[in-house]
Amino acid sequence: MILKGSNVKILSGKDKNKNGEVIEIDRKKNRAKVKGLNIIKKHIKSTKEKKGGIFDKENFINLSNMKLILDKKVKKTEVKK
Repeated sequence: MILKGSNVKILSGKDKNKNGEVIEIDRKKNRAKVKGLNIIKKHIKSTKEKKGGIFDKENFINLSNMKLILDKKVKKTEVKK
């Protein structure tokens, strides 16, 4: 089971065959954000408190396009099934 903080490999899309760490999971929509992958440009409007501009951020990836990577040091009993 893919959990927050686990290492995954991307199986399809523009970041295919890249590895990363899961930083956020949306179980209802079956998606997850991976640190440093699937980067998009977000246009932010200026306000009194915040300066606007174009920012890079991670976007969600479907869980079916990910594969869990198990470290050899981690025992199978420590991984939740």
